[in-house]
Amino acid sequence: MAMMRLRREDPRVVGSFRLHRRLGAGGMGVVYLGSDRRGQRVALKVIRPDLAEDQEFRSRFAREVSAARRIRGGCTARLVAADLEADRPWFATQYVPGPSLHDKVAEEGPLSAARTAAIGAALAEGLLAVHEAGVVHRDLKPSNILLSPKGPRIIDFGIAWATGASTLTHVGTAVGSPGFLAPEQVRGAAVTPATDVFALGATLAYCATADSPFGQGSSEVMLYRVVHEEPHLQGVHDALAPLVQACLAKAPEQRPSTLQLAMRLKEIAARETHGPLSESRLAPPGEVPGRRPAGPGAPRVRAPRPSSSSSTVPSGRNGTRPGSPAGGRPGGTPSGGRPGGRVPPSRGGGRTNPARPTSRPPSRTAGAARRPVAENRRLLRQRLVVFVTVTLLVALGIAAAQGCESRAADRTGHARAASVR
Repeated sequence: MAMMRLRREDPRVVGSFRLHRRLGAGGMGVVYLGSDRRGQRVALKVIRPDLAEDQEFRSRFAREVSAARRIRGGCTARLVAADLEADRPWFATQYVPGPSLHDKVAEEGPLSAARTAAIGAALAEGLLAVHEAGVVHRDLKPSNILLSPKGPRIIDFGIAWATGASTLTHVGTAVGSPGFLAPEQVRGAAVTPATDVFALGATLAYCATADSPFGQGSSEVMLYRVVHEEPHLQGVHDALAPLVQACLAKAPEQRPSTLQLAMRLKEIAARETHGPLSESRLAPPGEVPGRRPAGPGAPRVRAPRPSSSSSTVPSGRNGTRPGSPAGGRPGGTPSGGRPGGRVPPSRGGGRTNPARPTSRPPSRTAGAARRPVAENRRLLRQRLVVFVTVTLLVALGIAAAQGCESRAADRTGHARAASVR
């Protein structure tokens, strides 16, 4: 994220946070990079002065901050602090290092299908946490998604709205960004979690094509296209196009849920990353890859097994092909006139390598498996011998010590008896 120096009119301290740089400016206010006394960095947004004087806006802003406090999820920037009663209300969220999705695509071009699906799956999970908290973002777009080292993060809940709350937006005013607004937002209807699904579909189309699915133009033109025209999805990956098309449905009830979207995008990301299993891996042992039985009761086509009593001539230096008459003679009799398909070794010329017979030499795996077992048994016997030997030596030592003590005691007793006498 690009940073700019503070301007003269910018504050240096807001609440308990010291401001260092400008991160950007939007329709609601200016976003600064700040830090608290412990050094924790935050993205602090200060509301514009004209909006701060609007009591209707303050009421909506207070409700939105209260709803944002309930959001718990790893794909969102956590709300750190807010002051709703200040002359210019502000709120601070966790600072997320990394470029925005908009800047990433603008600099490097469209993303791959696997990358697009992976980002979409993470965003869908983040929206799921937002919706479970009873909040609708209402302004999801590539510039409000940061690509941090830990994954994408959804930011800027400045116009987020609690589900079921009455809208405080003036009639005829659309809140959000043209090209990523849902048709119900343009019409001024109630917003639902399906509104964010529409914005996510437009964001996925932007990732795949580096452009909005409704093209470019003035706000009025873009809003008209969102409501009355179908999105342009040329260039969207085939694996993602049907899902993006479903997200951009005009009717909210026809769009997939955030949970369905997250699960489907995970499947697409895994398939596009690892690729489909090859036919050779899917075919049972001995079955010819790429061939399938003609019907349910048809037998499986098996690969031909060469006979151990005969060998074929591989294609190589002698210019013959497997399965073709050797030497160009009819009947399959090789040069030299010997029937049976066996070719005698050439003398003085290039060596002909006969095909390998089907009977292979015994594998060394069994012998290699038996070696550790034998070594373990030998080691066990050695340990047992050492244990028994040490035990016997200890027992003999104890017995010898006890014998010495008994002899010493007998001598002492005799000495005392002699002194008494």
